[in-house]
Amino acid sequence: MQIKIYNILFPYVLGIGGGFLFYICHVPLAWILGPMTFLIIWRSIFANQKDLNQPIVLKNGSFIILGISFGLSFTKETFLTVGPYVLPFLVTTILLIIISIINALMISKIVNVDKNTSIFASIPGGLSEMVAASESVQANSSLVTIFQTVRLLTVVFFVPFAILHMFEPQAVMQPIQSLSNEGGILTYGWFLLAGFVGWLIRSKVPAAFVIGPLLTTALLNISGISLPDFSDLFLVFAQLTIGIGFGLMITFSDLKKGGKYCGLYFAGTILLIGASFGLGYLFTLLTDLDLATAMLSLAPGGLVEMVLTASTIGADPAVVSSLQFIRLLFIISFVPSILKYGIKRATVNKRLGENSHSA
Repeated sequence: MQIKIYNILFPYVLGIGGGFLFYICHVPLAWILGPMTFLIIWRSIFANQKDLNQPIVLKNGSFIILGISFGLSFTKETFLTVGPYVLPFLVTTILLIIISIINALMISKIVNVDKNTSIFASIPGGLSEMVAASESVQANSSLVTIFQTVRLLTVVFFVPFAILHMFEPQAVMQPIQSLSNEGGILTYGWFLLAGFVGWLIRSKVPAAFVIGPLLTTALLNISGISLPDFSDLFLVFAQLTIGIGFGLMITFSDLKKGGKYCGLYFAGTILLIGASFGLGYLFTLLTDLDLATAMLSLAPGGLVEMVLTASTIGADPAVVSSLQFIRLLFIISFVPSILKYGIKRATVNKRLGENSHSA
């Protein structure tokens, strides 16, 4: 029992140290990147400590907290604002997917990685969803996991740093609060309802423990229901827990398994981020969105990290979370199926061509 408690508590002790160091150094997303960095380094140095773990209830609870905090930033105007952007946003999302596929095909020609593996390793979607989809087309799921992790780490580290250097931060961490704090302690029951909604849809919606509470809280907020303020300590704990989760996912030895190929997928991710920033600028010319909000909405990163960055630099977190959710839902719902269909058709056509040629 003592060993199990140590395996759960020690990552938090290490994560708090990393988060606090990054916080005093004014590193963006300090309470995510600090714990993640410290745990990756620790687990890489002390490879024998493989039993460190994080209870799923803490991970899901942290996503619920962040989903609620994002939902508190929604107003009626948010939905009116986002509506006209959906179609052009989907077009730019499709363009980014096409760019990532082109990158993947180019990399597969340079190195000894098959096209199927390269494509699923490069698509800016959910890591677990891309790995699962890659298995159905006989891709190398181990390499997909490693290269998707490289992509994820690159985006999580690079985008907040780039955005914060391009735009003046409003605060080190800007809390997202509700419109009112009246109504007493019973009003916290609405947050329990939001978390319960996330649990109910966990098998039906991607990132359900963020999306469910976000949508529930947003609807409660815009309907005029009095919701309590959200403490900064909850937000810090949620970010700390997510950072620890990232840190427990990967070690340097995992990245070594990808060898020199990791560098190419890192370069491909940088190229994709650059393209997303360029499309973000184009998006501002076609709409009335400000540049920071447009870039974070289009960035090929996680919804949580991009919305937290938006709240830090004074961009609109409600718009960013709305558009990032649309992107996430589109990619996870349609892209794996479309890719599997396209790859299987290409394989069949190739075999038919070879048979007709030999005949």
